[in-house]
Amino acid sequence: MESLALYIHWPFCLAKCPYCDFNSHVRAEIPQARFRDALRAELRWEAERLGNRRLTSVFFGGGTPSLMEPETVGLLLEDAFRLFDPAPDIEITLEANPTSVEAARLAAFRAAGVNRASLGVQSLDPTALRLLGRQHSANQAIQALETARATFPRLSFDLIYARPGQDEAAWRAELRAALALAADHLSLYQLTIEPGTAFESQYRRGDIVLPADDDAARLYEVTAEEAATFGLNAYEISNYAMPNAESRHNLAYWRYADYAGIGPGAHGRVTVGGTLRATRRHRAPEPWAERVERAGHGSTEETALQPHEKAQEMLLMGLRLTEGIDIARFQKRTGIALADAIDGDVLRQAIDAGYLDRSSERLTATVEGRLRLDSLLGALVR
Repeated sequence: MESLALYIHWPFCLAKCPYCDFNSHVRAEIPQARFRDALRAELRWEAERLGNRRLTSVFFGGGTPSLMEPETVGLLLEDAFRLFDPAPDIEITLEANPTSVEAARLAAFRAAGVNRASLGVQSLDPTALRLLGRQHSANQAIQALETARATFPRLSFDLIYARPGQDEAAWRAELRAALALAADHLSLYQLTIEPGTAFESQYRRGDIVLPADDDAARLYEVTAEEAATFGLNAYEISNYAMPNAESRHNLAYWRYADYAGIGPGAHGRVTVGGTLRATRRHRAPEPWAERVERAGHGSTEETALQPHEKAQEMLLMGLRLTEGIDIARFQKRTGIALADAIDGDVLRQAIDAGYLDRSSERLTATVEGRLRLDSLLGALVR
């Protein structure tokens, strides 16, 4: 039986960032009790059908999970530990923003059972923080990193790069300052213009100009150089970690393990009755809660994945990893041999070009290949 990773989505934020297309919602008052009860109910429903699986990680994402009451986090973890079989070294991550209000609650989240924090720093540059619509200052970010470093055994933080006007020297300085404060794990995100965001309309008007592709690629290369000086190596396209500090929860996604998603808009890949199923919950918070109160769950979509769908997904996820894809596990997990899931001519061309490596055991993308992964996958995957 596959082990299980558990994702819990808290959909509420203090403000909507102009670049964000995540399932996040601003409310004048957050209905804490209602959503605590709904999350617990949906977790019970999911556990009833999945059985007593080995639970390897829990991830509280959002939205802004640090706006949850610590009691809610504690109760959900108690439920999860009772309903599943927690691994002795289970990883429990909670995302937080570096506002003073949220930083003041970090000790309570640690007491509730969280052992890994992920801080949405995004930048240490005051001008960039204002542009990104962040609710914290650079000083608050620094203070939050210091507090989290002293509170949690493990710490990750996010940064956004390829921002308007960003240059290499300033990015190096920003990386060094952040890594010196919290050198366990870094998640890197390139600023992109997503449909339906405030940035989209600003971009169309010409109010926002992003760096050229070559300049953005150079900033990406600089990230790896600076991270390496602090002992962090790229283990996935956008993630850097010290040895044994990789995100075990995210590795479950990239390695195509089972993961259950509860809460508004959460999706999952879970094995039920021997069949891998793609699951999705209703996106809007209040209608999701109504569904849970009525039926015990907020599921709106659940489909049995066919072998070719599993093969496509496992290729799309696994080639993001530096370790690549285990060829034997690929066939066991998808029901398709790797050779039948990819275009052999494209594979040979990609190997000759230095974009892919293949051994008898693994298929991996090189550094150059990972830089071109989207276009490479479009040609490679059948």
